[in-house]
Amino acid sequence: MAETIKVKLRIKRFNPEKDKEPWWGEYDVEMDPTDRVLDALHYVKWHIDGTLTLRRSCGHGICGSDAMRINGVNRLACKVLLRDVAPVVTVEPILGLPVIKDLVVDMEPFMAQYRSVMPYFVNDEPPPPRERLQSPEERAVFDDTTKCILCACCTTSCPSFWARGEYVGPAAIVQAHRFIFDSRDRAAAQRLEILNEPDGIWRCRTVYNCTNACPREIKITEAIAEVKKALLFSRL
Repeated sequence: MAETIKVKLRIKRFNPEKDKEPWWGEYDVEMDPTDRVLDALHYVKWHIDGTLTLRRSCGHGICGSDAMRINGVNRLACKVLLRDVAPVVTVEPILGLPVIKDLVVDMEPFMAQYRSVMPYFVNDEPPPPRERLQSPEERAVFDDTTKCILCACCTTSCPSFWARGEYVGPAAIVQAHRFIFDSRDRAAAQRLEILNEPDGIWRCRTVYNCTNACPREIKITEAIAEVKKALLFSRL
């Protein structure tokens, strides 16, 4: 039988219906080293305190719904092994978005910024007899940014977003990049115009927090630089 480890979970709790301020709940659990932080949170909710509230779905790093701050770093709880963060694991909601309850935040401000950059394919030209063809080289230009799962880890790790929530944020820029550099799309100029607004891409200060926080290892800062370059050349 595998040896277990003792873990102290420090979870930032807040119930707006009864709490004036957030508070820290501490829970001692005994888990397998290869269990994930999400497993430990489930144990607390299912066996210790059923009022604990968190958001999760697939549990396999695909849906992005369980983004949270783990020991001060934005991560997906379903991807972090307890052996890598034990013995004391501090869990908080991601920053910069309103807290609904405990670890659940209101994602609407984040999604509004996402929608603002036209994150969908635009091409009003007559459709070809079959699909719109694209070479492997053309696809490679934006392939990395197709991996975004909208977990908000990048945007909520950004000091510019913390300072000004109206900043469009790295996740929205990544989504814009995916279409700006798609050779089949015809709305690049419109997206670049959106990103040239005061709360657009120029608020990025190249801190690299976003790249370090991304659970899909997208080269976010590089993608932002490519969009900045495209915007500069489009204005020449």
